[in-house]
Amino acid sequence: MKRETSNKIRFVIEDLLPPIIRDSGAFRLAAHAVFGNYVDAASEFRRRAPFLTEAEYTSFYRDSPHIHSGTDNSEACLQRVAQDVVGFSVCDVGCGTGYLLRYIREISRTKPARLVGTEIVVPQLPENIGIEFFEGRVESLPFKNQEFDTVICTHVIEHVLDYRNAIAELRRIAAKRLIIVVPMERESLYTFNPHFNFFAYPHSFLRAMIPVPEQHVCELIGRDIYYREDLS
Repeated sequence: MKRETSNKIRFVIEDLLPPIIRDSGAFRLAAHAVFGNYVDAASEFRRRAPFLTEAEYTSFYRDSPHIHSGTDNSEACLQRVAQDVVGFSVCDVGCGTGYLLRYIREISRTKPARLVGTEIVVPQLPENIGIEFFEGRVESLPFKNQEFDTVICTHVIEHVLDYRNAIAELRRIAAKRLIIVVPMERESLYTFNPHFNFFAYPHSFLRAMIPVPEQHVCELIGRDIYYREDLS
């Protein structure tokens, strides 16, 4: 499923259905009929978030089904990220299989010489694809201060319990520009993802980015919140 398709589904569920329906047993049964036990597992995962062990957290994400094919980003977000990349080194934190990095290599005007991706579980991919992969959590990244000209983090912050520490880490390793994408989303009991953090409006996300620098952009691209800040 493409991001554009899931965004249309989310519009119906989040904007047209009132909470009394979204949080009802009837909705749970309907969601269960489509996604099976995963709906209950994701709900329980969120409920137990403050008490999860490292092993439980990693295991859940390793075994979770992937709703989107290739990338969690819409085509509009892909184009915007690639357009806004600066410098010759790029790190995509929470890179999945490296789809976004390969996209940047193909269409970015800057043609970065170094492409690096991190993931909680490094994907098994063919060697010599021109991307360096590192295993790591966004809350504790294995890189030096200001190691990358551009740092990108798309559809990750909503999954991170300690998101303020994660944002501090992203800023720490970025030398010139930081780009973050999160879904515009409202919380409900039964959803099709294990998100911890929900941002209903761009200004909701800006509260997570305090202190917000003067040089920043925060806007909607479809049903996703696109944030960019310059660090130098």
